[in-house]
Amino acid sequence: MNNQNIQMQQVTIADDEIDLKELFLALWQGKWIIIGTTIFAAVISVVYALSLPNIYKSEALLAPAEDNQSGGLSALAGQFGGLASLAGVNLGSGSADKTTIALELLKSRSFIGEFVKEHNLKPMIMAAIGWDQASNKILYDPEVYDAEKGVWVREVRASKQAEPSLLEVHYKFTKQFLNVTQDKDTGLVKISVKHYSPVAAKELTDKLIEQLNNTMRANDIADADNSIEYLNNALLETSIADMQKVFYQLIEQQQQTKMLASVRIEYALKTIDPAVVSENKSEPNRALVVVIFVLLGGGISTLLVLIRFIVKD
Repeated sequence: MNNQNIQMQQVTIADDEIDLKELFLALWQGKWIIIGTTIFAAVISVVYALSLPNIYKSEALLAPAEDNQSGGLSALAGQFGGLASLAGVNLGSGSADKTTIALELLKSRSFIGEFVKEHNLKPMIMAAIGWDQASNKILYDPEVYDAEKGVWVREVRASKQAEPSLLEVHYKFTKQFLNVTQDKDTGLVKISVKHYSPVAAKELTDKLIEQLNNTMRANDIADADNSIEYLNNALLETSIADMQKVFYQLIEQQQQTKMLASVRIEYALKTIDPAVVSENKSEPNRALVVVIFVLLGGGISTLLVLIRFIVKD
């Protein structure tokens, strides 16, 4: 029995060697198919990579602006929180993270929609396909947008219109153009915008930061005005000295908020390293495109040769 097992193993090994030899022979016979397909893929990849437009990125480094108002409100909450709650006023146990609110606002549909409408950015976002460096002009897809007439000409399904909706613009802008990150250890924020034009990328980054600070300022001033109006009415309706003291201090805090918002230009986020016009492209990585195409061409052609060998057998 042992001799039979040994003989069977020898036969199996011999068969495996024959199969490997046949496999290598099949690959050798199909070498010109593999080489030709790989060269063809390389040529196509180079042509495709060179046709891709450059994309530039402009980035700004920001820090949360100092806010002394939260300390005052926290102190009032600790001292007069019980009395204020009796009057229906909630001082809160702490302050909301203004930076977090600002960053979420930056990515919101309402903010991006207002930003796009105010600066007429739909063509730049939805129809741009490149940038003419000599004339510093953005190139638009003529099948999407007629730049000379300022008319949208794209063909869409019945549920959509030729002019992109703000929802479409918001989706593309936040997915392909805008990137926002915050370092959890330092609290520093990076806001970057990509575009075919490095000048446009820098301008969009600056305008985003400016409008974000303006919107946060306007919101806080509006909230402070509403609070002051409510507190003045509440002050007239109470005769309790301690409550009046609370209301007076709350009104003072809201007045300080308005004053701070009025004088501070960079209200929510303060620029540490401003955006600049990039001299080097961010994308695409043309060498990587070529390598991927060559590997795919070589792999697919090798697989076809092996399939042909198996089918013949």
